[in-house]
Amino acid sequence: MTEADRRHSVSVAGVIVDDRGRVLLTQRADNGQWQAPGGVLEISEGITEGLAREVREETGLTVEPVALTGVYKNMTRGIVALVFRCKATGGSLAINDEVQRFHWATPEEVPEMVTEAFAVRVLDALHEGAPAIRQHDGVHLV
Repeated sequence: MTEADRRHSVSVAGVIVDDRGRVLLTQRADNGQWQAPGGVLEISEGITEGLAREVREETGLTVEPVALTGVYKNMTRGIVALVFRCKATGGSLAINDEVQRFHWATPEEVPEMVTEAFAVRVLDALHEGAPAIRQHDGVHLV
């Protein structure tokens, strides 16, 4: 294993909650899976700056982070994800190269639409209190 193989990457995701308690899910263009918008932080950017950039790129929305709601590690790929509950403060939804559809999901719809490892991030974001800390294999919690 090389030194580069032992490195982690850090990603961010924004769980945008509307005034009816629904969350914005994006359907990825590359694999059709539903997730909260987000992506990998650039080396030179701050955490909330990267969160705002990723959400804007994938949705067209401007968001404000409300709370860090969870820290998740994909044990298979070495990705650490920081997930934030967010509120939209501007912009409008726009399809793009990364996202083919949007859906405002109720909490009950999330486990039906999203794989376990990503559904838990969204559902954790709806709860108050200390951030969740979880590990997964890319699909299931471990």
